[in-house]
Amino acid sequence: MLQPKNRNQKYNDLFTDVDRGLIKIPKFQREFVWSKEQTAKLIDSLIKGFPIGTFIYWETRDELRYIKNIGNAPLPDTPKGHIVSYILDGQQRITSLYAVRKGVLWTREDGYEINYKDVSINLTLDPDADEQVVVVEPPEDAPSISVHKLLNGSLTELTKEYGKDVDLIEKIDIYRTRLTGYDFSTIVIADYPIDVACEVFTRINKGGTELTLFEIMVAKTYDEKRKFDLAREYERLIDNKKGAEKDLEDVGFETIPSSTVLQCMSAYLCQQVRGKDILKLNKSDFIDNWSTIKNGLFHAVDYIRTHLRIPVSQLLPYNSLLVPLTYFFIRNGGKAPSVLQDKLLRQYFWWASLSGRFSSAADSKIARDLERMDNIRAEKPPSYRGEEVKLTMDDLRWYWFSTGDAFCKAILCLYAYFRPMSFKYNSPTTIDNSWLIRSNSKNYHHFFPKSHLKKQEYEDWEANSILNITIVDEQLNKGDIRASAPSKYMKTFKTTNKELSNTMKTHLIDDIDAYGIWNDDYYTFIECRGQRVLKELKKRLEPKL
Repeated sequence: MLQPKNRNQKYNDLFTDVDRGLIKIPKFQREFVWSKEQTAKLIDSLIKGFPIGTFIYWETRDELRYIKNIGNAPLPDTPKGHIVSYILDGQQRITSLYAVRKGVLWTREDGYEINYKDVSINLTLDPDADEQVVVVEPPEDAPSISVHKLLNGSLTELTKEYGKDVDLIEKIDIYRTRLTGYDFSTIVIADYPIDVACEVFTRINKGGTELTLFEIMVAKTYDEKRKFDLAREYERLIDNKKGAEKDLEDVGFETIPSSTVLQCMSAYLCQQVRGKDILKLNKSDFIDNWSTIKNGLFHAVDYIRTHLRIPVSQLLPYNSLLVPLTYFFIRNGGKAPSVLQDKLLRQYFWWASLSGRFSSAADSKIARDLERMDNIRAEKPPSYRGEEVKLTMDDLRWYWFSTGDAFCKAILCLYAYFRPMSFKYNSPTTIDNSWLIRSNSKNYHHFFPKSHLKKQEYEDWEANSILNITIVDEQLNKGDIRASAPSKYMKTFKTTNKELSNTMKTHLIDDIDAYGIWNDDYYTFIECRGQRVLKELKKRLEPKL
């Protein structure tokens, strides 16, 4: 049974341990934010013997990513073989006290400098007075001593400066004795698993911000000797500003979350992707296989972009789809899929996207789908018995368009597959992640504009059908079409685009004359386009093997 231990520490012992590298602040703690005023009040409480709360440490031999310096004061490495005490509660208090003890010069992000050598004690006041004796700057009209000098000055130095006034020397001695003799209340949790220690941190964190799985793994996998920092590696994976390697932003997949990358790693190492499985991953194995995961992920992304023709990550119905695909390409040695493997991978993608596969219990479903990837790698069609997707026009006709809905995103992926061209010039349409976040974003256009349909007294649920959505460029959407009826704006485009009929086929609108466009027949348009979409989806769900 896990059991915390009470352990008190004197002031000198506490900061000696910090100076020896035995007490560390884990990197998942928030930055130091206390002001000098808060620091001065804290020291005043110590002098008066007031309780200042309990410090909570996690004792472990695990090496976590930790804060390297406090202001301009570097913190030493932990001696080899020693147990480390990571601060779970009390960071702001300990950092404040250490900053004053060291006389730290702290430079904030805005460039403003805070000098903790200035925190001083007004020596004209009684230590036990109700009035606060510790101030942020030396008072101009009263004798004082900085707390930094009080704690670090030798007896000879203090006597030389204040020796002519016996009362001041006596007060200085009282202050010094009270500070260095203060008994700090501490609780130690020893050898708790990292996930439990982080749960403790989350529960006692006054901000109420729960640590993410990624933040925990950043701390757990940090390795100074191997120069591995997961937070930095993930940033480089998304956007490698140095440009030495390709990154996900280069290929339009910069929205892939860190949790998906962790699942890719766990899927490869242990064929499970639950949080508890990720936390159990061996640190060395994680670091050893980081390049493997990156390469597998890029192969998966390349497959999605080239074979499925999904140009950007914002269109993906589920980020979780990348996990089994990454697993496949790693296990397949990075080789391009065979003709049969390609058909089976496509079938899996569309089945998972249209079935709501990862809308709930995604972790357990991904684990089962890894077995499907093994089957596909062996060119054996995986079974979907009891989980088949059988679509009809009733499933499509009035399906509400929403950019957060996986089914809608699957239909948008289908639209993107045909590489939609500009209505106006038959030129390629640029699809960008930043233009796909909301339903009124630049790339989305209701072919029958909603405002036009509203005037014709159609209901919102009719106007916002996924079958009424086309992918266009910004200028076309906001500048040329606006609220015009299709018969009107398409007549204009017919004069600028001699290939208009072929252009519309890239939007799954095969026959302008038959789709009810010239007489603004919305119901005919929905039925015709719906049948076209349905035909393409069935081809993907039921490929000829």
